[in-house]
Amino acid sequence: MRAKANHRNEYQCTIEVNQNGKYCVRVRAVFTRKAWTLPVYFLASTFDGAMTKLEKTLQFLQQQEEKLWFWGVDRSDDPKFSGELVQEAGLRMDRRLEFPRRSSNVVLSPEQRVPAVLLAPVRRGLAGSIDTGRVSLAAD
Repeated sequence: MRAKANHRNEYQCTIEVNQNGKYCVRVRAVFTRKAWTLPVYFLASTFDGAMTKLEKTLQFLQQQEEKLWFWGVDRSDDPKFSGELVQEAGLRMDRRLEFPRRSSNVVLSPEQRVPAVLLAPVRRGLAGSIDTGRVSLAAD
């Protein structure tokens, strides 16, 4: 068994509708091999668009883990450099300290592709969290 098999990347995903009616998808990537976390987010105008972008985001983070770590953590004196790397993929660094408790998680071995079958429960979980948020807002 390879040493890589013991390490897993965990992606915590959450979605909320902002004041402008856009879907804000936040992803906290926890890379266990190098023991670091990369929080990013993106905006989408539709839920389906958000899910498509989420799939691309997870693929990007899986494929670029080493590059992001090398330039963003190990070699960069400029903390904004990671932000420039993720912006190329249409992402932004998430500077918010707190992450919502209600999230959907994906756990993968490093450098593996994200199988579409893993995203179905994430999609359902995120859709449910949006519905719950709207109900609680209407009740207030």
